[in-house]
Amino acid sequence: MSRYHQLGKIPHKRHTTFKKEDGSLYQEELFGTAGFVGRSSLIYHLYPPTVVSEIKQIKDITPKIAIEKNMKALSFQGFSLPATEDYLESRKVLFVNNDLKIGLAAPKSFSANYFYRNSDSDEMLFIHQGTGKLRTMYGNLNFKYGDYLIIPKGTTYQIDFDTKENRILFIESVGAITTPSRYRNNYGQLLEHSPFCERDFRLPENLETHDEKGQFKILSKKQNILWEYTHENHPFDVVGWDGFNYPYAFSIFDFEPITGRVHLPPPTHQTWEAPGFVVCSFVPRMYDYHPQAIPSPYHHSNIDSEELLYYVDGDFMSRNNIKKGQITLHPGGIPHGPHPGAIERSVGKKETEELAVMIDPFSPMMITEDAMKLQVADYYKSWNH
Repeated sequence: MSRYHQLGKIPHKRHTTFKKEDGSLYQEELFGTAGFVGRSSLIYHLYPPTVVSEIKQIKDITPKIAIEKNMKALSFQGFSLPATEDYLESRKVLFVNNDLKIGLAAPKSFSANYFYRNSDSDEMLFIHQGTGKLRTMYGNLNFKYGDYLIIPKGTTYQIDFDTKENRILFIESVGAITTPSRYRNNYGQLLEHSPFCERDFRLPENLETHDEKGQFKILSKKQNILWEYTHENHPFDVVGWDGFNYPYAFSIFDFEPITGRVHLPPPTHQTWEAPGFVVCSFVPRMYDYHPQAIPSPYHHSNIDSEELLYYVDGDFMSRNNIKKGQITLHPGGIPHGPHPGAIERSVGKKETEELAVMIDPFSPMMITEDAMKLQVADYYKSWNH
């Protein structure tokens, strides 16, 4: 988000003395990206964020690849992923390339015994089922069904789930996840033709300052290794901060669809971009209104990108026998299109209630062993009848 935000107490000038009531100094931290030229925030702690009593290498969590090179249309039943008690244990990476990882999680809870930090990637959590609160040193974000949570690389967080049945689609992106540049002006403001505006984004609120000493465990992922850092100060000991780098939320239900007289291509639905991929939101909308329009998408070849579709809800017009949480993967270089009968069924229809998230990586995805446990057999033959 190219939008300035501030919470709590901060000094009038950056990098100047900022004193507590006892005369000691608050501890300033620049939390930034891309060296010193990317998005950043200035954060003011009660204590230095660098006091670590122990570091342990916990385990290698490199995804195990089942298919390195794929040219077959595949599908996976996401809701077949078993629910797991703990958040981190529940996260299963299904697809991976050098730019991103895509996976699913079905956590019952987030253990209060640790905090989590992804030091490799920006994270996008799409909430398919469940409600709760994302807690960070920037403040809190409440979330619910249909929310995208964008968590910048290196952010330490916990999640308080209100529910036991939680389903999450997640993306780990090496590069920053942002709104599409074509919808922003030179000042970072979202333009009038954008399918969303600044009012639709929810920023951190209710900053909680924890003045606590103890043994606080942060599980930090770096280069596919999970490390355990033991800090002596609570990681949420922040009294104030300001800047442009922080987590935020956006609901898929606040995406305003763009429609036309004839079928519009997928970039119309784009919601996010990052180096190496884009993310689109298919939401309830009016169909094309040319008197002879075919609302169903035309057959097309993904020559330079893969296409992954995560089906959230509703009756997806171009597919037969699709269930909630199902994922389809159509590899680059070969044509794909509507299932048999979908084109004919769509003619004359006025609207759709479909809800789906599409991810288009620009480099081929490798498929993990965890994904293969969810595979739908012979999906590539489903156009034959």
